[in-house]
Amino acid sequence: MFLTKEENNLSKEFFEKGYIIRPAQNINALSEIRNNLIKKITNYLKIKKNVDPNNFLNNIHKEIPVNKLNDLRVHLINEVNSISKFKNLYFQSAKKFIEILVGNELAMQKKISLSIQIPKDDSSLLPVHSDTWSGLSPFEVVVWIPLVDCYKTKAMFILPPKHSSELNNQFKKFSRKSSEDIFRKISKKIKWIDIKFGEVLIFNQHLPHGNRVNKEKETRWSMNCRFKSIFSPYADKKIGEFYEPITLRIASKMGMNYRFPKIK
Repeated sequence: MFLTKEENNLSKEFFEKGYIIRPAQNINALSEIRNNLIKKITNYLKIKKNVDPNNFLNNIHKEIPVNKLNDLRVHLINEVNSISKFKNLYFQSAKKFIEILVGNELAMQKKISLSIQIPKDDSSLLPVHSDTWSGLSPFEVVVWIPLVDCYKTKAMFILPPKHSSELNNQFKKFSRKSSEDIFRKISKKIKWIDIKFGEVLIFNQHLPHGNRVNKEKETRWSMNCRFKSIFSPYADKKIGEFYEPITLRIASKMGMNYRFPKIK
């Protein structure tokens, strides 16, 4: 294979660990993402004073009651996804790493997701799951971007590849069990992600992952989006419905439009 040393090393790390964490390729794009989001939040909450980004996001639970949190989250998802360049900013934050791991003719999830997890709140949990269990393609990665420093239960967890294979081999045993039963089985084997604002996480979404009640004193803010090769197989989620092409090359466009000349 004609890969560079950097490409081989990154691929090896991703395969062995199930994820990589790297400084954002474009920190200006990442800062613009966060600034856009904060502007939308302050408008929604009618806060007119200037705010310190880290302090404001980490302590948003002091500004809004938990029963209004999902309304804010849905509003922000709709607002940021309506910004024409927002998805490109997101892509530019991790473009180099996505292209090494996935390729350079890419489809991107049409709507970027947002998670807000305030301290001690059990209403915003994502039980242990693998994306492929719910009909997503195995030919994709998730780009997960924290908007604040995330650590311990303020972050997400992932089951490393070795233990994920062990779980898959025993999966029939859980056919009548709950996701909580699965979590109890793997709880001592999971890896909690420690990541700072300014870094990006790309992980293998085959691997079981999720979050638990945030026992830290700060609120977690993170965004996630899936990327896959346009020409790799799809599962239940299709291009045009769940994904959109973002870097289709001219030779591919011409090839898809080509028609052989008629000889009769």
